[in-house]
Amino acid sequence: MAYFCGMSNFVEELRWRGMLADIMPGTEDHLNKGMTTGYIGFDPTADSLGVGNMVQVMTLLHFQRCGHKPIALVGGATGMVGDPSGKSAERNLLDEAALRHNVECQQKQLEKFLDFDCGANSAEVVNNYDWMKDFSFLGFLREVGKHITISYMMAKDSVQTRLEKGISFTEFSYQLLQGYDFYYLWKNRGVMLQMGGSDQWGNITTGNELVRRMEGGEVFAICTNLIKKADGTKFGKTEGGNIWLDPKRTSPYKFYQFWLNASDTDAETYIKIFSLKDRTTLESLISEHAAEPHLRKLQKALAEEVTARVHSEEDLEKAIAASDILFGKSTSESLRKLDNDTFLDVFEGVPQFHIARSVLESGADLPSLLCEHSNVLPSKGELRRALQEKSLQLNKEKIEDADMTVTTADLIGNRYLLFQRGKKNYYLFIAE
Repeated sequence: MAYFCGMSNFVEELRWRGMLADIMPGTEDHLNKGMTTGYIGFDPTADSLGVGNMVQVMTLLHFQRCGHKPIALVGGATGMVGDPSGKSAERNLLDEAALRHNVECQQKQLEKFLDFDCGANSAEVVNNYDWMKDFSFLGFLREVGKHITISYMMAKDSVQTRLEKGISFTEFSYQLLQGYDFYYLWKNRGVMLQMGGSDQWGNITTGNELVRRMEGGEVFAICTNLIKKADGTKFGKTEGGNIWLDPKRTSPYKFYQFWLNASDTDAETYIKIFSLKDRTTLESLISEHAAEPHLRKLQKALAEEVTARVHSEEDLEKAIAASDILFGKSTSESLRKLDNDTFLDVFEGVPQFHIARSVLESGADLPSLLCEHSNVLPSKGELRRALQEKSLQLNKEKIEDADMTVTTADLIGNRYLLFQRGKKNYYLFIAE
């Protein structure tokens, strides 16, 4: 992955990419003086980051490309408390073992994006559990709690929105913990900037306030816009749930499809945030897409770049090949190259029929498979019509022999048969 050499204006980079929401006065001037160190916190409530987290990952990546030093903080300590920001109800707390596992998994994912060996502005990952684990409750109250008033904490949006339904002291105190993280990193690591989504502004500014009240220091803050899809639904979610970076949770094929299926409006928003291409290149691409939107150039460019970065070039090639299957641009050979999980992802929602393996071992004729073991075709007459039209395929190969016998040798992945009638009607048989 290539990184820019020298300094460039990070705030301006966020502006033209449509990412900048809030900025503390003096922040841009401070950044323009030279390399600075900034951080973003990640909440380890799952063992994988989702595409919603990628906005902040990309913020760190753009920050590093502009010549600054990024730190990703994984909240091993704050994750044990739970951030109330954006939450309408109290969250279930994870135990220490689960949090430790989640932190380790997220750290490995972060290391795929940022450059950890590029000199002075090499990225780092820190865990706030390292400096919070030995902090006693009384010690925290004396050293930190006395500097922030209840009225200051009550004024935060994350607290105000929860007053009616109720908020525990645990979640109420979260902003103090996050604020102390900023203070600790400023005091011990020279961190001058905290970044995060706009829903984190209250927590971030508590950190600024602690630095000022405890030491008389000055630190800075930037918040990025929360992405909202044009149709009003939440970014990073589909009908099937969250889109994750872990291929075990979301396959590279589904990940690729998520970006490929973005609306034109959303694709223009997303590509500015998630692409590493420069402004001139992206503006040219956006113009080309506007001239010929049916070619979906934005969606394709976005899906290809992000899938290759999150997964690999090889996974991207497989995802493209899998996508082509549904549009008739594939052969039996390409179908057989799919692993079973991707195969099922591609044909998710296709009518499925279960058949005993023993039926195939002895050989099954077309009428028994398509008319008796399933309702793919309503009658033998309809089967004859489909064969005359040459519209029937098995595993992407045209069926021309009415007396064809289907056996276990025809199974894909030793388990699946894929029948197709016409261009869009698929039927999946699963041997058991």
